[in-house]
Amino acid sequence: MSVRPVRGTVDLFPDDSRRHRRVSETARELAERYGFGEMNTPIFEFTDVFARTLGDVSDVVTKEMYTFEDRGGERLTLRPENTAGVMRAYISAKLQNALPLKYFYSGPMFRYERPQKGRQRQFHQIGVELFGVPGPAADVEVIALGAQVLAAFNMLDQTVLHLNTLGDTPSRDAYRAALIDYFSGHKDQLSDDSLSRLEKNPLRILDSKDKSDRAVVEAAPVFDDYLTSEAADFFAEVRQGLDDLGVAYIRDPRLVRGLDYYCHTAFEFVTDALGAQGTVIGGGRYDGLAEIMGGPATPGVGWAGGIERLAMLADQTMEEQEAPRPVALAPIGDAADRRLRQLAYELRGAGIATDIGYSGNLKRRMARAAKVNAHTAVILGDDELEKGVATLRDMESGEQQEVPLDGIAAALAARS
Repeated sequence: MSVRPVRGTVDLFPDDSRRHRRVSETARELAERYGFGEMNTPIFEFTDVFARTLGDVSDVVTKEMYTFEDRGGERLTLRPENTAGVMRAYISAKLQNALPLKYFYSGPMFRYERPQKGRQRQFHQIGVELFGVPGPAADVEVIALGAQVLAAFNMLDQTVLHLNTLGDTPSRDAYRAALIDYFSGHKDQLSDDSLSRLEKNPLRILDSKDKSDRAVVEAAPVFDDYLTSEAADFFAEVRQGLDDLGVAYIRDPRLVRGLDYYCHTAFEFVTDALGAQGTVIGGGRYDGLAEIMGGPATPGVGWAGGIERLAMLADQTMEEQEAPRPVALAPIGDAADRRLRQLAYELRGAGIATDIGYSGNLKRRMARAAKVNAHTAVILGDDELEKGVATLRDMESGEQQEVPLDGIAAALAARS
């Protein structure tokens, strides 16, 4: 039996879990200010939820999904992303009459890909989805929320917001035809992956990291030349809205989303603070997703951010957030142990972090108090019990005072 974690997974010990929780809770708090309520979907769905929405030529579907058949013969997939799951939940609950709807989520996702810094096969994301608002104000709002999440960790100046438009359906149809025509004349220079995408998903070629593809992409047609006036006006309003808020961005005409239901705004907050350039938050508008899934036409826009990368950035830009300093209880003898375990129950119920070991003399118990970074130690032995008091020792100064047993909780509450 192997006792190692599966490749692409990591164990999150208390310090790691605290960093992850800090990212999630900070984002949740900010999302709530914007009116986004938290929701949670199952970590696995029927495979069609992702296969139909992500497309049969996407890398996620063809190479990266964890798909299995359960004992009932159902094809299920661990979620590789959460937008499709949130949309599935909205359709399943028949919530179209409650629009607009604003959701925040946080949790694990799964993709079979090569593990690297800040990217694992089981990874964690925060994200927001806004359903039911067709206008550019929704795009501006979710981007602004992403910027404020980064700002909350002093990360915003470590990232650059890349912004682009994917236009409306007529724009994309015209651009798609132009790309097929252009890339068809350079088939001998394209990678195998790009050749497979040429007819079905040519926009994905623009996002290829293959060196030979990049050389061809440099001279490819530009989307702006194929935008309808309506799509151009939509994008102009998004840019004006961000300018009004003071959210800085750069125009990235090669930023794409290759799936047909994406439209209009696409964006990524990108950083090189972790070494190679990488996206920490990315998203866009996906007005066609609900219909692909068999639901009513529902405009949507949102983003997702990788908790692992955000936690790594936060560690570089903020002081480490320590665990709350506890009170350490140091009983000497069986009677004192029983009394302080009662006190521990009372203190924890009152919201005071409390540590009490299971054995050891006074020296060992005080060593444990120092190890857990306690701010105060409560020492109780037979002599103190007989007098009805306990000794409170300040772990910083070493000063001690005797406190009546029935007044310990109040005295510790004042110190916490």
